[in-house]
Amino acid sequence: MRDTRESRLMLVLLIAIAFALITVDIRKGEQSPMDSARRVAASAFGPVENGVSAAVDPVGNSIAAVRDSGVRHDRISRLEAENARLKQELGSDDRHRARSKELDRLLKTAGAGGYGIKGAQVIGIGAAQGFSWTVTIDAGRADGLVRDMTVINGDGLVGRVTTVGSSTATVLLANDPDFSVGTRMEKSSELGFATGRGGDAMTVQLLNGKSEVKKGDRIVTFGSRNNKPFVPGVPVGEVTKVDRTGGDLTRSVSVRPFVGFSKLDIVGVVVKPPREDPRDEVLDANKPAKPKPAPTVTVTKTPSPSASAPRS
Repeated sequence: MRDTRESRLMLVLLIAIAFALITVDIRKGEQSPMDSARRVAASAFGPVENGVSAAVDPVGNSIAAVRDSGVRHDRISRLEAENARLKQELGSDDRHRARSKELDRLLKTAGAGGYGIKGAQVIGIGAAQGFSWTVTIDAGRADGLVRDMTVINGDGLVGRVTTVGSSTATVLLANDPDFSVGTRMEKSSELGFATGRGGDAMTVQLLNGKSEVKKGDRIVTFGSRNNKPFVPGVPVGEVTKVDRTGGDLTRSVSVRPFVGFSKLDIVGVVVKPPREDPRDEVLDANKPAKPKPAPTVTVTKTPSPSASAPRS
């Protein structure tokens, strides 16, 4: 349509009619003559509107779902992180409990033998000075350690100190093939020398070839002069096999060490020897105490005077 005078007059007229209809519709309310027209329009365009709404709503729902899924993902992530933290704390508590038990066993062993010890933790393993079975502990010269001190744990003999630094030390383990320690048999007091065989095995050469020894017998350290490198009475191991070969001046027995060398953690370096040789008293330091038998209650029935009096 061209912009002419007639078109402008037509536009003004249409606007005036629209305002008039709006005014009539507002004033008449529900009685408005436009109400029927609105119903007709609703009937005509309602299905189209519903179709458009049905098409649009899934999109809106998907957007809301994506937004909510992000919130749920954040919540799940927080819960997973909290769960991992709790598991870590639980694991840490279990480790602390295990170490506490290990330290308790060490203190009982040291107390039974009368050993003054310096506690330490194993912080490394390996051939520090060419030895095949050594560990490094976190105690050294600053803690009063010197070469050739006995090292124990709650189970028994771990080894001896070979090299000392300012804050660390190297320990040669008792199962090393170059390791040797004087031993004493429990009860019989037969003497011998134990050497390492690697892993969880040692061999003891008893000085008396005719000594009576059997599987299950236990062995402790005999001790060294001036208690270096070994203090007496430290549990070494248990006999697992006896060499029955006769005619030799010595007798060889296989021994399973009490100490598990592959799982060392808390150890004690004996910095003060015992005043007296504990002999084999340390062997049962960590055995649970036998339960005391319950006292027997005896009930004595005393006859009443009326029952024992003679009848007249």
